[in-house]
Amino acid sequence: MRVVMFGYQTWGHRTLRALLESGHEVVLVVTHPRSDHAYEKIWDDSVADLAEKHGVPVLLRDRPGDDGLFAALREARPDIIVANNWRTWLPPEIYDLPPHGTLNVHDSLLPRYAGFSPLIWALINGEREVGVTAHRMDAELDMGDILLQRSVPVGPRDTAADLFHRTVDLIGPIVTESLELIGSGRAVWTPQDRSRASFFHKRAIEDSRIDWNRPAEELERLVRAQCDPYPNAFTHHRGRRIRIVSASVSRKCYGGTPGRIFIKEDDGVVVVAGADARSGDRRGLVIRRLRTEDGTELAAGDFFRTMGGYLTARP
Repeated sequence: MRVVMFGYQTWGHRTLRALLESGHEVVLVVTHPRSDHAYEKIWDDSVADLAEKHGVPVLLRDRPGDDGLFAALREARPDIIVANNWRTWLPPEIYDLPPHGTLNVHDSLLPRYAGFSPLIWALINGEREVGVTAHRMDAELDMGDILLQRSVPVGPRDTAADLFHRTVDLIGPIVTESLELIGSGRAVWTPQDRSRASFFHKRAIEDSRIDWNRPAEELERLVRAQCDPYPNAFTHHRGRRIRIVSASVSRKCYGGTPGRIFIKEDDGVVVVAGADARSGDRRGLVIRRLRTEDGTELAAGDFFRTMGGYLTARP
């Protein structure tokens, strides 16, 4: 089949690599220009560089819709469009152009976690598995009929980086198998259960701010979700921002006011957490390692020399 690919960052790069290795003819690649957005500078293998290395024409667009792009697509005469991590909505003039429509590859188990940063949101929410879905693109973002899904388990210590590496390895096989099914006429499309759908916005720095009224279990997952190379979960100590690099849930229950720097436990320092922490029935968050604004990383016990005082959401 003649294939046009829309994609960006490492997800798009893996998709294009699978297409180039599949035996199908990649006739055009459309990708975004490089971005300064914090989350778009992570996992940023260049789709454009890979396409150019293989002699595939490349168009750079922030958004689709201009006459030049439509003309190039018509000239390319694709049998199918394959998209992965394209950051804006595609109009029907594009996704319905090829005879086989557009196959979108999304890194969640749809219909849950449509939209942006699904692995981070899923980890914060305590999901037990994550995965990749290949589905037909239609007018509703990430809501088209599903062709294939593959999942991987989430372990109790997994970080967002762990889940990225585990799920990005699913892209090549799911793209290859999907095109085999579509090209051979054996594709079976399953409508999504819209009653189970959830859609998530792009993450920004504000989403990494620690709210000490949240339970320690949730805050520990936030720290793992915002591991390096992502912007770390952060809080403020005496008006200065500190970033939490490593944390765990305390073994014992600690009562008091959320955010209180309370006591040493094992190799960390316990901070009281949870809106109802005054009951004394809640675990605290054990901060193990942190990073100051100048980039210095410290053990929590070396930073908090004495107990007492509070960590706050804002200076």
